[in-house]
Amino acid sequence: MARYYDIDDILADEELVPAVFLEAVNGVGLLESNDTNRVEPRSKVELPFWLASELHLRQAASVSVPPCFNKKTREEIGADGAHVDLRSRCSYFYQLGCKIVQLIGDKTIGSLLLVAFQTRYKEVLIKAHTSASALAPKFLSLLTKEETKLYAAATSSTAAFKTWRMGGPRFQKASVLGRKRKPTGE
Repeated sequence: MARYYDIDDILADEELVPAVFLEAVNGVGLLESNDTNRVEPRSKVELPFWLASELHLRQAASVSVPPCFNKKTREEIGADGAHVDLRSRCSYFYQLGCKIVQLIGDKTIGSLLLVAFQTRYKEVLIKAHTSASALAPKFLSLLTKEETKLYAAATSSTAAFKTWRMGGPRFQKASVLGRKRKPTGE
């Protein structure tokens, strides 16, 4: 519930994950061609993560590893993780990975997330601190939402440092110092 109002958490929960129904379910309405709104057992569908996790916890469906964590992605990240287009695979790669690990217990996803973040973190900071603005759009199109926020924070801190170094305000007066004290009873 701590992240109830976080829009990024809500959008990460909307990512589609493959699921297989373990029992027949009525009133789901997943398939438009199905007039009965009934899903038969062993039906393979892609569901939003929030729905798939609830059905998994109620043992009505089993959740599989999403395609963004497949063997091909693992190999690409292992070879050159800094230049893999993770955004096209899953905009919320890291958030979904953390959630899916807790749900299905595949420990290899955790190590994949760690390797991906370590290799990409360095590249994101290097590009944010040194790249020309002409290279930024191409590079930014490869980044996930989390990495885009990291890039924005790095460019902002670099700009603030340059402003300070070029003679910007060295000291800033704290807002509490400008207040006058109320006189104590005399």
